[in-house]
Amino acid sequence: MSPSSSSGTTVPGGPSGLEGAELLAALLDGMDAALCAFDAHGTITHWNREAERVLGWTAAEAVGRHGFAGWAVRSADAEDVQGRLLAVMDAPGRQVHEFALLRKDGGRVLVRTQSSRVRSEDGKPAGVYCAFSEVHAQIDLERSIALSEALFEDASWGVVLVDVDLRPTMVNAYAARALGGGRTAPLGRPLGELIVQGVEDLEGALQHVLAEGAPSAPAELWVTLRTAEGDRRRCWRSGFLRLASPLAHEPVPLGVGWLFRDVTAAKLAEQDADRMRFRANQLHRAARQASECEDPMEAATTSLDYALAGFADHVVVDLLADLAAGERLVRAAATPSDAPGPCLPVSGGPLPVRYAPGHPAVQAVERTGSVRVAAPAGAGAAWAVEQQWPGDSVHALCAVLRSRGRTLGVVTFLRAANRSAFERPDVMYAESVAVRVASAVDLARLTAGPEA
Repeated sequence: MSPSSSSGTTVPGGPSGLEGAELLAALLDGMDAALCAFDAHGTITHWNREAERVLGWTAAEAVGRHGFAGWAVRSADAEDVQGRLLAVMDAPGRQVHEFALLRKDGGRVLVRTQSSRVRSEDGKPAGVYCAFSEVHAQIDLERSIALSEALFEDASWGVVLVDVDLRPTMVNAYAARALGGGRTAPLGRPLGELIVQGVEDLEGALQHVLAEGAPSAPAELWVTLRTAEGDRRRCWRSGFLRLASPLAHEPVPLGVGWLFRDVTAAKLAEQDADRMRFRANQLHRAARQASECEDPMEAATTSLDYALAGFADHVVVDLLADLAAGERLVRAAATPSDAPGPCLPVSGGPLPVRYAPGHPAVQAVERTGSVRVAAPAGAGAAWAVEQQWPGDSVHALCAVLRSRGRTLGVVTFLRAANRSAFERPDVMYAESVAVRVASAVDLARLTAGPEA
Protein backbone atom coordinates (compact mmCIF):
# COMPACT_ATOMS: atom_id res chain seq x y z
CA MET A 1 0.00 0.00 0.00
CA SER A 2 1.24 3.51 -0.75
CA PRO A 3 -0.29 6.88 0.05
CA SER A 4 -2.16 8.88 -2.55
CA SER A 5 -1.15 12.55 -2.82
CA SER A 6 -4.62 13.84 -3.62
CA SER A 7 -7.51 11.91 -2.12
CA GLY A 8 -5.73 9.78 0.40
CA THR A 9 -6.72 6.53 -1.40
CA THR A 10 -4.65 4.15 -3.52
CA VAL A 11 -5.14 0.97 -5.51
CA PRO A 12 -2.72 -1.63 -6.77
CA GLY A 13 -1.47 -1.07 -10.30
CA GLY A 14 -3.33 -2.75 -13.13
CA PRO A 15 -4.75 -2.31 -16.58
CA SER A 16 -7.36 0.18 -15.38
CA GLY A 17 -4.66 2.54 -14.03
CA LEU A 18 -5.94 5.95 -12.97
CA GLU A 19 -9.58 4.96 -13.54
CA GLY A 20 -9.30 2.31 -10.81
CA ALA A 21 -7.77 4.80 -8.37
CA GLU A 22 -10.49 7.35 -9.07
CA LEU A 23 -13.20 4.74 -8.63
CA LEU A 24 -11.76 3.55 -5.32
CA ALA A 25 -11.41 7.14 -4.09
CA ALA A 26 -15.04 7.83 -4.96
CA LEU A 27 -16.23 4.65 -3.23
CA LEU A 28 -14.29 5.37 -0.07
CA ASP A 29 -15.33 8.99 0.11
CA GLY A 30 -18.99 8.07 -0.43
CA MET A 31 -19.12 5.65 2.50
CA ASP A 32 -21.27 6.46 5.51
CA ALA A 33 -18.65 5.00 7.84
CA ALA A 34 -15.28 6.56 8.58
CA LEU A 35 -12.49 4.45 7.14
CA CYS A 36 -8.73 4.43 7.37
CA ALA A 37 -6.10 1.84 6.47
CA PHE A 38 -2.56 1.04 7.63
CA ASP A 39 0.22 -0.81 5.89
CA ALA A 40 2.12 -3.59 7.60
CA HIS A 41 4.34 -1.04 9.39
CA GLY A 42 1.45 1.02 10.77
CA THR A 43 1.59 3.88 8.28
CA ILE A 44 -1.76 5.36 7.27
CA THR A 45 -2.51 4.79 3.59
CA HIS A 46 -6.25 5.64 3.29
CA TRP A 47 -8.47 8.26 4.92
CA ASN A 48 -11.96 9.02 3.64
CA ARG A 49 -14.24 12.04 3.99
CA GLU A 50 -16.28 10.58 6.86
CA ALA A 51 -13.06 10.08 8.86
CA GLU A 52 -12.29 13.74 8.17
CA ARG A 53 -15.78 14.73 9.38
CA VAL A 54 -15.52 12.75 12.61
CA LEU A 55 -11.98 13.80 13.60
CA GLY A 56 -11.39 16.99 11.61
CA TRP A 57 -8.14 15.84 10.05
CA THR A 58 -8.01 15.92 6.24
CA ALA A 59 -6.66 13.10 4.09
CA ALA A 60 -3.60 15.23 3.25
CA GLU A 61 -2.89 15.63 6.97
CA ALA A 62 -3.51 11.97 7.85
CA VAL A 63 -2.13 9.86 5.01
CA GLY A 64 1.54 9.05 5.50
CA ARG A 65 1.58 9.42 9.28
CA HIS A 66 2.78 6.50 11.39
CA GLY A 67 -0.17 5.51 13.54
CA PHE A 68 -2.21 7.96 15.61
CA ALA A 69 0.51 8.91 18.07
CA GLY A 70 0.97 12.61 18.68
CA TRP A 71 -2.03 13.84 16.69
CA ALA A 72 -5.19 11.64 16.83
CA VAL A 73 -4.61 9.94 20.18
CA ARG A 74 -2.98 10.85 23.45
CA SER A 75 0.66 9.86 23.75
CA ALA A 76 -0.11 7.74 26.81
CA ASP A 77 -2.66 5.71 24.80
CA ALA A 78 -0.82 5.60 21.47
CA GLU A 79 1.11 2.34 21.99
CA ASP A 80 -1.95 0.47 23.24
CA VAL A 81 -4.15 1.72 20.39
CA GLN A 82 -1.53 0.94 17.75
CA GLY A 83 -0.91 -2.52 19.12
CA ARG A 84 -4.58 -3.45 19.25
CA LEU A 85 -5.21 -2.21 15.70
CA LEU A 86 -2.23 -4.02 14.16
CA ALA A 87 -2.80 -7.21 16.17
CA VAL A 88 -5.58 -8.13 13.76
CA MET A 89 -2.93 -8.94 11.10
CA ASP A 90 -2.17 -12.11 13.03
CA ALA A 91 -5.80 -13.04 13.79
CA PRO A 92 -8.62 -14.24 11.54
CA GLY A 93 -11.87 -12.31 11.14
CA ARG A 94 -12.76 -8.89 12.50
CA GLN A 95 -11.97 -7.31 15.81
CA VAL A 96 -14.09 -4.66 17.53
CA HIS A 97 -12.57 -2.06 19.85
CA GLU A 98 -13.52 1.23 21.44
CA PHE A 99 -10.96 4.04 21.59
CA ALA A 100 -10.92 7.65 22.69
CA LEU A 101 -9.43 9.61 19.75
CA LEU A 102 -8.49 13.28 19.51
CA ARG A 103 -10.16 15.68 17.15
CA LYS A 104 -8.15 18.32 15.36
CA ASP A 105 -9.70 20.99 17.56
CA GLY A 106 -8.44 19.17 20.66
CA GLY A 107 -11.72 17.56 21.68
CA ARG A 108 -11.99 13.88 22.43
CA VAL A 109 -14.44 11.51 20.77
CA LEU A 110 -15.19 7.92 21.69
CA VAL A 111 -15.28 5.70 18.59
CA ARG A 112 -16.09 2.06 17.97
CA THR A 113 -13.81 0.38 15.41
CA GLN A 114 -14.06 -2.74 13.32
CA SER A 115 -10.69 -3.78 11.94
CA SER A 116 -9.59 -6.60 9.66
CA ARG A 117 -6.34 -7.61 8.04
CA VAL A 118 -5.48 -7.10 4.36
CA ARG A 119 -3.49 -9.76 2.51
CA SER A 120 -1.07 -9.23 -0.34
CA GLU A 121 -1.14 -11.23 -3.55
CA ASP A 122 1.10 -13.89 -2.00
CA GLY A 123 -1.29 -14.26 0.95
CA LYS A 124 0.87 -12.58 3.54
CA PRO A 125 -0.51 -9.87 5.85
CA ALA A 126 -0.05 -6.52 4.11
CA GLY A 127 -1.88 -4.17 6.44
CA VAL A 128 -5.10 -3.38 8.23
CA TYR A 129 -8.26 -1.53 7.29
CA CYS A 130 -10.33 0.04 10.03
CA ALA A 131 -13.90 1.33 9.86
CA PHE A 132 -15.02 3.46 12.76
CA SER A 133 -17.90 5.63 13.91
CA GLU A 134 -18.80 7.67 16.94
CA VAL A 135 -20.08 5.40 19.68
CA HIS A 136 -23.33 7.30 20.15
CA ALA A 137 -24.08 7.02 16.44
CA GLN A 138 -23.36 3.31 16.53
CA ILE A 139 -25.52 2.88 19.61
CA ASP A 140 -28.37 4.79 17.91
CA LEU A 141 -28.07 2.44 14.94
CA GLU A 142 -28.05 -0.62 17.18
CA ARG A 143 -31.07 0.68 19.07
CA SER A 144 -32.94 1.21 15.81
CA ILE A 145 -32.13 -2.33 14.69
CA ALA A 146 -33.03 -3.75 18.09
CA LEU A 147 -36.32 -1.84 18.08
CA SER A 148 -37.16 -3.11 14.61
CA GLU A 149 -36.39 -6.69 15.58
CA ALA A 150 -38.41 -6.40 18.81
CA LEU A 151 -41.43 -4.97 16.98
CA PHE A 152 -41.39 -7.83 14.52
CA GLU A 153 -41.01 -10.53 17.11
CA ASP A 154 -43.66 -10.40 19.84
CA ALA A 155 -44.62 -6.79 20.48
CA SER A 156 -47.88 -6.02 22.28
CA TRP A 157 -49.05 -4.09 19.20
CA GLY A 158 -49.63 -5.42 15.73
CA VAL A 159 -47.04 -4.15 13.24
CA VAL A 160 -47.53 -4.46 9.49
CA LEU A 161 -45.33 -3.05 6.73
CA VAL A 162 -47.43 -2.21 3.68
CA ASP A 163 -45.88 -1.42 0.29
CA VAL A 164 -47.04 1.34 -2.07
CA ASP A 165 -49.50 -1.13 -3.63
CA LEU A 166 -51.11 -1.52 -0.18
CA ARG A 167 -50.02 -5.14 0.21
CA PRO A 168 -48.43 -6.44 3.42
CA THR A 169 -44.72 -7.18 3.10
CA MET A 170 -44.01 -8.03 6.75
CA VAL A 171 -46.14 -8.72 9.81
CA ASN A 172 -45.25 -9.44 13.40
CA ALA A 173 -46.68 -12.22 15.56
CA TYR A 174 -49.47 -10.04 17.05
CA ALA A 175 -50.63 -8.89 13.60
CA ALA A 176 -50.55 -12.43 12.25
CA ARG A 177 -52.84 -13.59 15.07
CA ALA A 178 -55.15 -10.61 14.58
CA LEU A 179 -55.43 -11.27 10.84
CA GLY A 180 -56.20 -14.92 11.49
CA GLY A 181 -53.21 -16.62 9.89
CA GLY A 182 -49.49 -17.25 9.99
CA ARG A 183 -46.80 -14.63 9.49
CA THR A 184 -46.31 -15.50 5.82
CA ALA A 185 -49.95 -16.04 4.80
CA PRO A 186 -50.89 -12.30 4.44
CA LEU A 187 -47.70 -11.30 2.58
CA GLY A 188 -48.27 -9.92 -0.90
CA ARG A 189 -52.04 -10.39 -0.75
CA PRO A 190 -54.58 -7.56 -1.22
CA LEU A 191 -56.10 -6.46 2.08
CA GLY A 192 -59.53 -7.17 0.63
CA GLU A 193 -58.76 -10.90 0.74
CA LEU A 194 -58.23 -10.69 4.50
CA ILE A 195 -60.91 -8.17 5.49
CA VAL A 196 -64.55 -8.67 4.49
CA GLN A 197 -65.87 -5.27 5.58
CA GLY A 198 -64.06 -2.06 6.47
CA VAL A 199 -61.20 -2.54 4.00
CA GLU A 200 -62.17 0.68 2.20
CA ASP A 201 -61.58 2.72 5.36
CA LEU A 202 -58.23 1.02 6.00
CA GLU A 203 -56.99 1.44 2.43
CA GLY A 204 -58.17 5.06 2.44
CA ALA A 205 -56.10 5.72 5.57
CA LEU A 206 -53.03 4.05 4.03
CA GLN A 207 -53.36 6.05 0.80
CA HIS A 208 -53.72 9.27 2.79
CA VAL A 209 -50.51 8.49 4.68
CA LEU A 210 -48.63 7.83 1.44
CA ALA A 211 -49.84 11.11 -0.02
CA GLU A 212 -49.99 13.45 2.98
CA GLY A 213 -48.07 11.83 5.82
CA ALA A 214 -49.03 10.32 9.14
CA PRO A 215 -52.20 11.54 10.93
CA SER A 216 -51.78 13.39 14.21
CA ALA A 217 -53.76 10.89 16.28
CA PRO A 218 -54.61 7.16 16.22
CA ALA A 219 -57.74 6.11 14.34
CA GLU A 220 -60.25 3.46 15.40
CA LEU A 221 -61.25 1.24 12.49
CA TRP A 222 -64.05 -1.35 12.61
CA VAL A 223 -63.40 -4.30 10.31
CA THR A 224 -64.92 -7.72 9.70
CA LEU A 225 -62.41 -10.53 9.21
CA ARG A 226 -62.93 -13.77 7.33
CA THR A 227 -61.69 -16.66 9.47
CA ALA A 228 -62.06 -20.43 9.55
CA GLU A 229 -64.57 -20.02 12.38
CA GLY A 230 -66.61 -17.46 10.41
CA ASP A 231 -66.68 -13.69 10.13
CA ARG A 232 -65.45 -11.72 13.15
CA ARG A 233 -66.05 -8.02 13.73
CA ARG A 234 -63.10 -6.26 15.36
CA CYS A 235 -62.09 -2.72 16.29
CA TRP A 236 -58.43 -1.79 15.75
CA ARG A 237 -56.90 1.35 17.20
CA SER A 238 -54.39 2.18 14.48
CA GLY A 239 -51.43 4.48 13.98
CA PHE A 240 -49.62 5.01 10.68
CA LEU A 241 -46.11 6.07 9.65
CA ARG A 242 -44.98 6.91 6.15
CA LEU A 243 -41.75 5.10 5.30
CA ALA A 244 -39.20 6.83 3.06
CA SER A 245 -35.79 5.67 1.87
CA PRO A 246 -32.93 7.16 3.92
CA LEU A 247 -30.58 6.75 0.95
CA ALA A 248 -32.39 9.05 -1.48
CA HIS A 249 -31.97 12.82 -1.67
CA GLU A 250 -35.68 13.23 -2.37
CA PRO A 251 -38.16 11.40 -0.11
CA VAL A 252 -39.08 8.21 -1.98
CA PRO A 253 -42.02 6.42 -0.32
CA LEU A 254 -41.33 2.80 0.52
CA GLY A 255 -44.76 2.18 1.99
CA VAL A 256 -46.50 2.58 5.33
CA GLY A 257 -45.80 1.25 8.79
CA TRP A 258 -49.16 0.31 10.29
CA LEU A 259 -49.33 -0.24 14.06
CA PHE A 260 -52.56 -1.36 15.64
CA ARG A 261 -54.06 -2.89 18.76
CA ASP A 262 -57.30 -4.82 19.07
CA VAL A 263 -59.59 -2.79 21.34
CA THR A 264 -62.80 -4.64 20.50
CA ALA A 265 -63.51 -5.72 24.08
CA ALA A 266 -62.97 -2.21 25.44
CA LYS A 267 -65.11 -0.61 22.71
CA LEU A 268 -67.93 -3.10 23.21
CA ALA A 269 -67.82 -2.51 26.96
CA GLU A 270 -67.91 1.23 26.33
CA GLN A 271 -70.87 0.84 23.98
CA ASP A 272 -72.66 -1.35 26.51
CA ALA A 273 -72.09 1.24 29.23
CA ASP A 274 -73.38 4.02 26.98
CA ARG A 275 -76.41 1.94 26.05
CA MET A 276 -77.17 1.14 29.68
CA ARG A 277 -76.92 4.81 30.65
CA PHE A 278 -79.22 5.80 27.80
CA ARG A 279 -81.78 3.13 28.63
CA ALA A 280 -81.73 3.95 32.33
CA ASN A 281 -82.31 7.59 31.43
CA GLN A 282 -85.19 6.60 29.14
CA LEU A 283 -86.80 4.55 31.90
CA HIS A 284 -86.47 7.48 34.28
CA ARG A 285 -87.99 9.91 31.80
CA ALA A 286 -90.79 7.47 30.99
CA ALA A 287 -91.64 7.05 34.68
CA ARG A 288 -91.72 10.82 35.17
CA GLN A 289 -93.96 11.31 32.14
CA ALA A 290 -96.25 8.38 32.95
CA SER A 291 -96.82 9.70 36.45
CA GLU A 292 -98.51 12.76 34.91
CA CYS A 293 -101.02 10.69 32.88
CA GLU A 294 -104.54 10.44 34.28
CA ASP A 295 -105.39 7.47 32.04
CA PRO A 296 -103.39 4.35 33.01
CA MET A 297 -103.40 3.09 29.38
CA GLU A 298 -101.91 6.40 28.28
CA ALA A 299 -99.20 5.84 30.90
CA ALA A 300 -98.56 2.38 29.38
CA THR A 301 -98.22 3.68 25.81
CA THR A 302 -96.08 6.59 27.01
CA SER A 303 -93.64 4.12 28.58
CA LEU A 304 -93.48 2.23 25.29
CA ASP A 305 -92.79 5.40 23.30
CA TYR A 306 -89.74 6.14 25.43
CA ALA A 307 -88.62 2.50 25.22
CA LEU A 308 -88.68 2.48 21.40
CA ALA A 309 -85.98 5.18 21.07
CA GLY A 310 -82.86 3.44 19.78
CA PHE A 311 -84.30 0.04 20.68
CA ALA A 312 -86.94 -1.07 18.17
CA ASP A 313 -88.93 0.13 15.16
CA HIS A 314 -92.38 -1.09 16.15
CA VAL A 315 -94.24 -2.33 19.23
CA VAL A 316 -97.59 -4.10 19.63
CA VAL A 317 -99.48 -4.83 22.85
CA ASP A 318 -101.74 -7.90 23.04
CA LEU A 319 -103.84 -8.40 26.16
CA LEU A 320 -105.73 -11.41 27.44
CA ALA A 321 -109.44 -10.67 27.02
CA ASP A 322 -110.64 -13.16 29.62
CA LEU A 323 -108.45 -13.22 32.68
CA ALA A 324 -110.31 -16.20 34.10
CA ALA A 325 -109.95 -18.38 31.01
CA GLY A 326 -106.68 -16.84 29.85
CA GLU A 327 -107.12 -18.06 26.31
CA ARG A 328 -107.72 -15.12 24.00
CA LEU A 329 -105.33 -12.33 23.01
CA VAL A 330 -106.62 -9.04 21.61
CA ARG A 331 -104.60 -6.24 20.02
CA ALA A 332 -104.87 -3.33 22.45
CA ALA A 333 -102.21 -0.88 21.23
CA ALA A 334 -99.60 -0.60 18.48
CA THR A 335 -97.36 1.77 16.57
CA PRO A 336 -98.22 2.56 12.90
CA SER A 337 -97.28 -0.32 10.60
CA ASP A 338 -96.26 1.81 7.61
CA ALA A 339 -94.26 4.63 9.23
CA PRO A 340 -92.65 5.60 12.53
CA GLY A 341 -95.08 6.94 15.09
CA PRO A 342 -96.24 6.81 18.71
CA CYS A 343 -97.82 3.77 20.30
CA LEU A 344 -101.59 4.36 20.47
CA PRO A 345 -104.62 2.30 21.50
CA VAL A 346 -106.22 0.45 18.60
CA SER A 347 -108.88 2.57 16.95
CA GLY A 348 -112.37 1.30 17.76
CA GLY A 349 -111.24 -0.74 20.74
CA PRO A 350 -109.22 -3.96 21.19
CA LEU A 351 -109.41 -6.38 18.24
CA PRO A 352 -109.00 -10.17 18.49
CA VAL A 353 -105.81 -11.54 16.95
CA ARG A 354 -105.83 -15.03 15.52
CA TYR A 355 -102.34 -16.21 16.34
CA ALA A 356 -101.48 -19.69 15.14
CA PRO A 357 -100.33 -22.26 17.69
CA GLY A 358 -96.67 -21.77 18.47
CA HIS A 359 -96.76 -18.05 17.69
CA PRO A 360 -94.00 -16.24 19.67
CA ALA A 361 -96.54 -14.13 21.58
CA VAL A 362 -98.52 -17.25 22.51
CA GLN A 363 -95.28 -18.97 23.60
CA ALA A 364 -94.40 -16.01 25.84
CA VAL A 365 -97.79 -16.25 27.56
CA GLU A 366 -97.56 -20.01 27.95
CA ARG A 367 -94.00 -19.94 29.28
CA THR A 368 -94.47 -16.79 31.34
CA GLY A 369 -91.18 -15.62 29.91
CA SER A 370 -89.59 -13.74 27.03
CA VAL A 371 -89.22 -15.18 23.50
CA ARG A 372 -86.83 -14.03 20.75
CA VAL A 373 -87.34 -14.94 17.08
CA ALA A 374 -86.01 -13.86 13.68
CA ALA A 375 -87.31 -14.27 10.15
CA PRO A 376 -85.83 -17.19 8.17
CA ALA A 377 -83.34 -16.20 5.46
CA GLY A 378 -85.14 -15.07 2.33
CA ALA A 379 -88.58 -15.05 3.93
CA GLY A 380 -89.19 -11.39 3.12
CA ALA A 381 -92.34 -9.59 4.23
CA ALA A 382 -94.44 -12.76 4.08
CA TRP A 383 -93.08 -13.94 7.42
CA ALA A 384 -94.04 -10.71 9.22
CA VAL A 385 -97.50 -10.67 7.65
CA GLU A 386 -98.04 -14.28 8.68
CA GLN A 387 -97.17 -13.32 12.26
CA GLN A 388 -99.59 -10.34 12.00
CA TRP A 389 -96.78 -7.81 12.46
CA PRO A 390 -95.71 -4.84 10.28
CA GLY A 391 -94.28 -6.01 6.96
CA ASP A 392 -90.72 -4.77 7.50
CA SER A 393 -90.29 -6.72 10.75
CA VAL A 394 -87.39 -9.18 10.79
CA HIS A 395 -86.52 -9.55 14.48
CA ALA A 396 -89.03 -9.88 17.33
CA LEU A 397 -88.85 -9.91 21.11
CA CYS A 398 -91.99 -10.87 23.08
CA ALA A 399 -92.05 -9.98 26.79
CA VAL A 400 -94.90 -11.18 28.98
CA LEU A 401 -96.95 -8.65 30.97
CA ARG A 402 -97.45 -9.75 34.57
CA SER A 403 -98.81 -7.92 37.60
CA ARG A 404 -99.92 -9.17 41.02
CA GLY A 405 -98.98 -12.73 40.06
CA ARG A 406 -101.20 -12.79 36.96
CA THR A 407 -100.42 -12.76 33.24
CA LEU A 408 -102.13 -9.82 31.56
CA GLY A 409 -100.79 -10.17 28.04
CA VAL A 410 -97.64 -9.69 26.00
CA VAL A 411 -95.73 -6.76 24.50
CA THR A 412 -93.79 -7.40 21.28
CA PHE A 413 -90.87 -5.26 20.14
CA LEU A 414 -89.99 -5.48 16.43
CA ARG A 415 -86.91 -4.53 14.45
CA ALA A 416 -86.43 -4.09 10.70
CA ALA A 417 -83.63 -5.64 8.65
CA ASN A 418 -81.29 -2.66 9.14
CA ARG A 419 -80.98 -3.54 12.85
CA SER A 420 -79.27 -6.46 14.54
CA ALA A 421 -81.15 -9.27 16.25
CA PHE A 422 -82.24 -8.91 19.86
CA GLU A 423 -79.68 -10.12 22.39
CA ARG A 424 -79.74 -11.01 26.08
CA PRO A 425 -79.21 -7.40 27.31
CA ASP A 426 -82.14 -6.38 25.11
CA VAL A 427 -84.32 -8.97 26.80
CA MET A 428 -83.52 -7.53 30.23
CA TYR A 429 -84.44 -4.04 29.06
CA ALA A 430 -87.67 -5.23 27.45
CA GLU A 431 -88.64 -7.01 30.65
CA SER A 432 -88.00 -3.83 32.67
CA VAL A 433 -90.31 -1.93 30.32
CA ALA A 434 -92.89 -4.72 30.46
CA VAL A 435 -93.06 -4.47 34.27
CA ARG A 436 -94.03 -0.79 34.00
CA VAL A 437 -96.52 -1.43 31.20
CA ALA A 438 -98.10 -4.33 33.09
CA SER A 439 -98.57 -2.18 36.20
CA ALA A 440 -100.29 0.50 34.13
CA VAL A 441 -102.50 -2.07 32.35
CA ASP A 442 -103.43 -3.66 35.67
CA LEU A 443 -104.36 -0.25 37.07
CA ALA A 444 -106.48 0.43 33.99
CA ARG A 445 -108.37 -2.83 34.50
CA LEU A 446 -108.94 -2.06 38.20
CA THR A 447 -110.28 1.41 37.52
CA ALA A 448 -112.44 0.17 34.62
CA GLY A 449 -114.31 -2.30 36.84
CA PRO A 450 -114.86 -6.07 36.86
CA GLU A 451 -116.18 -6.14 33.29
CA ALA A 452 -112.74 -5.22 31.96
